[in-house]
Amino acid sequence: MTGYPSERLYEEVAYLSYYFHWPHAQVMAMEHRDRQRWVAEIARINERLNAQAARSG
Repeated sequence: MTGYPSERLYEEVAYLSYYFHWPHAQVMAMEHRDRQRWVAEIARINERLNAQAARSG
């Protein structure tokens, strides 16, 4: 059985902490699936905002 890559874990924690200002302990306490879901939601928001900015010039 292999574990989750630590580099990926650091990226997820940093990403959520940066965007939501959640403390490290709170992010680390999340279930892996929940953490990944929040990362995907932030990415989706950023993609939508970037697309809107590109359209408005």
